[in-house]
Amino acid sequence: MKRELLGAGGLVLEVTGRPGPPPLRFESADGGRLLLRQGGHPLLLGRIDRGPDGNLSYEGLFVHRLDGYRSPLPPIRSALSRSAGNWAHLYAGWLEESADGPLHDGRWLLSEARTFPPYVWSGDFPRDWPACYLDWCAGGWQGVVPLRELSPPDAPRVKAYRKHARDGTPAPVLLWWVSCLDGWLILDGHDRAVAALAEGADPVCVVLSRVPDEDVWRRAADEVTAGHEQRMERLRARSRPGTESQRATLERAYGEVMSTLPYEHGLTRSWPLPGGPADWDDLAARVMFECRSD
Repeated sequence: MKRELLGAGGLVLEVTGRPGPPPLRFESADGGRLLLRQGGHPLLLGRIDRGPDGNLSYEGLFVHRLDGYRSPLPPIRSALSRSAGNWAHLYAGWLEESADGPLHDGRWLLSEARTFPPYVWSGDFPRDWPACYLDWCAGGWQGVVPLRELSPPDAPRVKAYRKHARDGTPAPVLLWWVSCLDGWLILDGHDRAVAALAEGADPVCVVLSRVPDEDVWRRAADEVTAGHEQRMERLRARSRPGTESQRATLERAYGEVMSTLPYEHGLTRSWPLPGGPADWDDLAARVMFECRSD
């Protein structure tokens, strides 16, 4: 795998030789049905909300999780937590070696995140287990979904992590940006997240996400460039006072957009669910997944 180093400790992994499906993967079926599977074990069932007329309303997603999730990272000892340097590089190496992770062919970004909008770790961090509802109707969700039941803040492991949070030495929580959820899944660090929140702080995180393949972002760059050149040409044709300032503003905005295109969140790939809707419905019935839109 190739690595492209970025500023602030981030990196891009170019994964080859893994056409998929990976061990940790999403599968989908008609009717807004979604399944997260790790190996042969189902972990998360999701179904898009339906309106009163029975049609998909895309107002939210009903989610039901099952026990059995395995982290793709090894246990992080206290000494390593205090001494590790570049966490994104360390996590990348572990993800490359893992038999339980989501990596497949394509470009993946690992980047550090220390601050989030206030709603991410509050109202959009479902603490109930196993069912929750992701409300998309306010223009998006962008919260964090745990993949196992959360420990209480006074659990022994959480207490140990709370000391790291106070000392400023926590190992980052590993999040996976998932476009079909419009949010993140916790891949590693559930107790570390609880500990940080108990100490009144956002968890320090490393975020894993798919980024566009080169041909995709270059096509987008060509479109952005064509639009920029048209705006600059119109500005030159006006030849009025103040156009120099406007030109500088347009050039700066163009540069900022172009610099982010290769690293934007890409779509999370899913694979067809074997057996289709019938198998999803059978599994949902067996785990007593009740969805008001059924």
